[in-house]
Amino acid sequence: MWDYSDTVKEHFFNPKNARAMDDADAIGDVGSIQCGDALRLTLKVDDSNETITDAAFQTFGCGSAIASSSVLTEIIKGKTLDEALTVTNQDIADQLDGLPPEKMHCSVMGREALQAAVANYRGEVWQDDHEEGALICKCFAVDAVMIEDTIRANNLRTVEDVTNYTKAGGGCSACHEGIEEILTTVLAETGEAFAAQASRKKLHEEKTPKLPGKGLSNIERIKRIERVIEAVRPQLQRDRGDVSLVDVDGDTVFINLVGACSGCQMASLTVSGIQQQMIEDLGEFVRVVPVPAGSAAGAAA
Repeated sequence: MWDYSDTVKEHFFNPKNARAMDDADAIGDVGSIQCGDALRLTLKVDDSNETITDAAFQTFGCGSAIASSSVLTEIIKGKTLDEALTVTNQDIADQLDGLPPEKMHCSVMGREALQAAVANYRGEVWQDDHEEGALICKCFAVDAVMIEDTIRANNLRTVEDVTNYTKAGGGCSACHEGIEEILTTVLAETGEAFAAQASRKKLHEEKTPKLPGKGLSNIERIKRIERVIEAVRPQLQRDRGDVSLVDVDGDTVFINLVGACSGCQMASLTVSGIQQQMIEDLGEFVRVVPVPAGSAAGAAA
């Protein structure tokens, strides 16, 4: 389980500005179901001076993604669009009193959502479709330009660093060689050499598999699953939805989405976000499967 600051926990359990904004002047969408995190940032802007008068978000993802989105909306309210664009992902992390290294990509996602929203307000096209750079990580759709920019902005030095900040290389690992080439090129700009062997050794140590659920009894495991469910429910209830635990069978967790969540087009994102949070809390992989009310979990499997 990650070591979160009290500020991260506060913004996760009591997020600020977590709502839909129907009359938004600007909308920024980033992330995807595949990568487990998706964010919609919406802004109200005073046209006379381009000042952000209100900001809201809808995030489906892990606790760090929700906390990063929450604190971002608080940071940018009252700033002009140009002032807001100077906010870095490190500013977001600092405002949260730090993020675990493995979760820094959540602050990067918030920064990107802000750029996308400002571009939307100004009638510009925000380039997120890999036209500028070659696609490096197919698992999480991360291109070379994003990796290069993130390395420069955050002084990254290893493949592990790049994975923590962008998710690139966190799936099948096939793109590690491509990431190493980018690190070599970018670090050479300042006369620094990329230490490939040290980077690979550190990455191997970090990726050494741990025994699933090690140290957790079945009762403790179910309690943690229930805790994640209870943490998510208030946000769903605000949108007139809800979720409940149906059953746990091995590494499969069966849940029931009700109210506005039942049949919602965003239901798959909700399920993905719940799954991500359970994986973090348990320290093992679990599969979250929604089933209709009254259904037998075994049959749904």
